[in-house]
Amino acid sequence: MGTRVVVTGVGMITPLGLSAETTWESLMAGTSGVDYISSFDPEPFETQIAAEVKGFDPTDFLDRKEARRMDRFVQFAAVASQEAVACAGLNLEKEEAERVSVMIGSGIGGIITLSQELQVMMERGPSKVNPFLIPMMLGAIAEASELIRRGQIDVAITGGSEAAICPIGIAGFNACNALSRSNDEPRKASRPFDAKRDGFVLGEGGGILVLESLEHALARGVEPLAELAGHGATADAHHITQPAPGGEGGARAMQIALKSANLTPKDVDYINAHGTSTPMNDKYETMAIKTALGPEAYTTPISSTKSMTGHLLGAAGALEAAICVLAVSRGAIPPTINLENPDPDCDLDYTAGASRRGKVEAVLSNSLGFGGHNTCLAFTSFSGG
Repeated sequence: MGTRVVVTGVGMITPLGLSAETTWESLMAGTSGVDYISSFDPEPFETQIAAEVKGFDPTDFLDRKEARRMDRFVQFAAVASQEAVACAGLNLEKEEAERVSVMIGSGIGGIITLSQELQVMMERGPSKVNPFLIPMMLGAIAEASELIRRGQIDVAITGGSEAAICPIGIAGFNACNALSRSNDEPRKASRPFDAKRDGFVLGEGGGILVLESLEHALARGVEPLAELAGHGATADAHHITQPAPGGEGGARAMQIALKSANLTPKDVDYINAHGTSTPMNDKYETMAIKTALGPEAYTTPISSTKSMTGHLLGAAGALEAAICVLAVSRGAIPPTINLENPDPDCDLDYTAGASRRGKVEAVLSNSLGFGGHNTCLAFTSFSGG
C-alpha cells in the first residue's frame, strides 16, 4: 500500500474566527462572516461587501518587528501554522530539519502590500517605496502528501493563505463580473446553489494542515485526526474563468481521488463542494458530482462552507480541507446557509440551513479554480496502525 499520510494538526484564521475551534463552532452554527467592507471605503465600488477577518492583531501572535515586515496573507499563514503545529504536538526543534517541509500556496498573495506601495511610488516617488516590498510578497497539500509517500520527508506544514480584500482586488473581480453585488443584505450574499445567487463573496484568511507519515506520527505517540487517503487533479483548460461544460474536469478529479483512495461512491459520507455561489460553478459542479458518484450523488450530503466564509481564493482549498478533517474527526457536517430558493439545476442534498451529526468516515473536498484547475482531496477516518 505504501506510506500512509495522516493529518495530525489543523490551524485556521478565517472570517468566522481566529482559530480552528472558533471557526468550527461558527460553521456548525451556520454563522455568516460577510459584512460591509471596513478596511477601506467601498462606496465607489459595485461590490461593497466581503468576508473580512475580524479582530486580528498579528502582534498578539508574532514578534512586532517581524509582523510589520509581513503582508497580511503571510501573517495569516504564520499564525495558522503556529496553531496547526501546536495542535499536532510537534516540537520542530526535535525534528530533522531536512525531513520537514513547508508548502503554503496563495493565489494573489501580497496584493495589499503591492497596491499600497504603488500608491507610495506614484505620490512620493520610487525612493520612498518600502525596502521590504519584495520580501513581504514571497509566498501544496496534494504535493506535500506525495513527498511523504515517496519517503522524502516525514512532516509537511502545508495549506494556503490569502488577503486580497483591497481596492484593486475588489475592482479586478468586479471587472470580470465574478463578485456578488447583493450589497443590501451582506450576510445573505453568498448563496451557493440558490436560484438567486449572483457571484461569490471575497474572503480572506488561512488554513494549514500538519501532514505526517503514519509511522512518524505513531512514533511520536500522536493519534491522527484523519487520513489523507488520496487525491485527484485535472486541468480542463476550457476557459480562463468558466468551468468546462458539464463540469467534466471536476468529475474526473473526483473519480481519480476516489480511485487513489480505494473508495467507491457509496463510501463517501460528505462532499465539501467548491460551491462558489456563481451561476456557472454551482450548476456545473452539481453535474460533476452526478457524473463522479452516479446514483449515490442524490443521497450524499454536500455543503458549501463558502456560504459562511466567502471565497478565500488561493486559501479556499486549504481551509476547506481543514474543515473536512474536523468533519471526519468530530462526526459532523457544516451546513450551506442562504439556500432559500432551490435552483432546478442544483437538485442534490446541500445540507441546507442546519448542520448535521453522524458517521463521517470518508469525505471529498473539491477545489475547482479559474483556468480549469481542478483538485479533489479524499480524507478518511483513521483506522489504526
